Amino acid sequence: MRYLRSGPRRLHTQEMGAQRAKMVGLRSGEIADRNIRVILEAIRRHGPLTRMELGRHCGLTGPGITNILRRLAEENLVTSNRRNGVGGGATATEFALRPEGAFSIGVKLRQRRGEAVLIDLSGQVHDRVYIELDPADRVGLVHAAVRDIVDRHAALPIIGLGIAANDWTEDQSDQIAAMSTIARPYVENECTASLLAERTIGSSGREGGLAMIIIDDDVQAGFLIRGIPYSGVHGRAGSIGEMLTGPDNVQLNTVVGFQSLRSRIGDQAFTRLLQGEEFSSPSLSQWIREAAGHLLDPIIAMAGFLAPSVVMIGSDLPQGVIEALIHQLSIERRDTSTRPLLTPWISPMKPASFSGGGVALGAALLPFLNTLLLPPASA
Repeated sequence: MRYLRSGPRRLHTQEMGAQRAKMVGLRSGEIADRNIRVILEAIRRHGPLTRMELGRHCGLTGPGITNILRRLAEENLVTSNRRNGVGGGATATEFALRPEGAFSIGVKLRQRRGEAVLIDLSGQVHDRVYIELDPADRVGLVHAAVRDIVDRHAALPIIGLGIAANDWTEDQSDQIAAMSTIARPYVENECTASLLAERTIGSSGREGGLAMIIIDDDVQAGFLIRGIPYSGVHGRAGSIGEMLTGPDNVQLNTVVGFQSLRSRIGDQAFTRLLQGEEFSSPSLSQWIREAAGHLLDPIIAMAGFLAPSVVMIGSDLPQGVIEALIHQLSIERRDTSTRPLLTPWISPMKPASFSGGGVALGAALLPFLNTLLLPPASA
């Protein structure tokens, strides 16, 4: 199976100074590549669509659309059916995404645990495994998990691997590429991967900004501005866990991070939470109250400076815990005993659309966004 050429890579700031801006035009092959992505993205988002409807969505000519649809059909990425006209009128051919035309693997990595998912082109999860990691053999354990998924689904067209991690290195990518039959992995940080999942297959609207808070061993935030993830000059935008928060002026990670939760409720209860079990206890309720009291400070800062349309909170914690935390945040924002101002202008808050904040899903989308679909800067 042939696939489109890779999309644009992220540009990193050079140590000796910012890169000089250039006006670069597109070659004919790159224009064709982009038009194919535009058509496939329109079908994925709005399909099934007829040629005429595709023309309205994409602004391309009829012959150009026909040629692109022919190529996508040859790649087994779209399928066609006859659509009956209204009132028994003329029929037209409509084109829909063929999700099983391409698959991808995404891996979310923390220090000692990970998650790997296999998704199709529509974002549907077909396999999921959890990984216990040893920092001394991180690459080998990731490779073994990916290899097991590939072996179980050997008949599927798996086109690539994405990794979401905040501390994955270029050397580790080289190592896993040398060990794997899949191409070199695409890598993003956890919050960017989470935002890509929300933007591409989640419930979040495309208009306005989006802020995503990920609660794990540490607390991170990511920002989607005009549809594009924002990471800052050095990739450190959203390191909110290092903020001093609350009336006691302590670091957010020490109150909201998983170590604080584990010490509060105990190892056994913490393990039950990570396994998805919903339960209530006085110690868990106390952690929720303290976490909300400190988490509100960075949320106020986000609302004041970025004014996102929504602030989403994702975690490996059960949905009920996230909803209880958001409810407590709504109570805290109206309490003037600790903050001398009401904050009705804070953006709406809601849980992330996917478990774990969708980090593994976003990682799995990276190969699609670099080969088949429109990358964030182009959509």
